Amino acid sequence: MADVVAFERVTLDGVMQAPGRPDEDTRDGFTHGGWAAPYADHVTMGLAGEESGSTGAMLFGRRTYEDFAGFWPNQPDNPFTDVLTATRKYVASTTLAEPLPWANSTLLSGDVPAAVERLKADLDGDLLILGSGALVRSLIARGLVDRLIMLIHPLVLGSGRRLFDEGLPATRFGLTETRTSTTGVVIATYERG
Repeated sequence: MADVVAFERVTLDGVMQAPGRPDEDTRDGFTHGGWAAPYADHVTMGLAGEESGSTGAMLFGRRTYEDFAGFWPNQPDNPFTDVLTATRKYVASTTLAEPLPWANSTLLSGDVPAAVERLKADLDGDLLILGSGALVRSLIARGLVDRLIMLIHPLVLGSGRRLFDEGLPATRFGLTETRTSTTGVVIATYERG
């Protein structure tokens, strides 16, 4: 049985939009893209390696998948490229069609939460979600996110898309681990209670 693990970079005011690059996601006129880059250090970079050891597959929303598929296969000198390409990827989308462009990618269409429930029952290892805010919110609403790994950056942006919107059902998570990076990023791991 697999656990669904959401790995999320957020600011103190909850913004998750475009942490990686200035041009990553400019919807709604967002101009703060790449906000997480100045906070990278050996602690935050090491998390990717730690999580890959327990990851059985990855789960993406359409927008995050398209961004990753357009970026990572073109990074031949990065050690994460081979790992990401070799990992089984499931993509939630109502607009994409098979075949998906990135190796080892499978489209989840129709009732995505029901498909994720089946994956949880059938797979070994964690189902890791990176970003994919709309997908994470839909799965939290159905009680399907087992663990949240929050990288909380010491930064307030004042605008941008946030991880949690109004309207989500009340859900309890218990804090199981905290760490702090050398740049002040708080890494908090929460298990669904």
